[in-house]
Amino acid sequence: MTHNAASPSPTKIESALVVDDHPLFCDALAMTLQAVTGTATIRATANLEAALTEIRQNGSPDIVVLDLNLPDVKGFDGLIRLKTVTQVPIIVVSSMSDNRVITSAIKSGAAGFVPKHSQRDVFAAAFDAIRRGEVFIPDGYDLINDASDLDSNDAVARLATLTNQQARILQLICEGKLNKQIAFDLSIAETTVKAHVTAIMRKLGVQSRTQAVLIANETSFGTILQDSR
Repeated sequence: MTHNAASPSPTKIESALVVDDHPLFCDALAMTLQAVTGTATIRATANLEAALTEIRQNGSPDIVVLDLNLPDVKGFDGLIRLKTVTQVPIIVVSSMSDNRVITSAIKSGAAGFVPKHSQRDVFAAAFDAIRRGEVFIPDGYDLINDASDLDSNDAVARLATLTNQQARILQLICEGKLNKQIAFDLSIAETTVKAHVTAIMRKLGVQSRTQAVLIANETSFGTILQDSR
């Protein structure tokens, strides 16, 4: 199943980075990638920090294949942190594959989702969809539109909608700084800070700065922001 709304741009898949701590699955996925896409260069890392370092040192691949269950991440932190260092499509491959997880992954910016137990033809369909610039959802699954049905991982999805400037401002709010101090730190007008704060609260679905801080504290938001600097 593919979705055209909010989809990434068409992508040529000539190189890939697989982020998974299971060597056998990495090998199997590399073989699948080569078979269905003809990908010539496939790199692999066993954890998120290694993936971030790999991208910084050697550049972005055409696509990233990410497992959610990594030893150094919690929830969707890995997906968000990868998106701070690369603009390429990220496809999530995970053994956790209920509608809530898939919805949160897509809302957090994944270009597609494939359950880890899927057959090769599902992986082929996913990579084909991403090459066409479409978002891939496996058959038999549906995105949840009612935000009240999503779990706490949706906090990360909402944070993912912030611009870099808004993320920096939210971090300063979390540090207890007032608008005037934030304006000084970022060398912008206080009215600009107020406008960003209003946008932040709207995107996070909250009514106060305190509620925004609580949502930020539900995730490792400080770590996410540090990786984007």
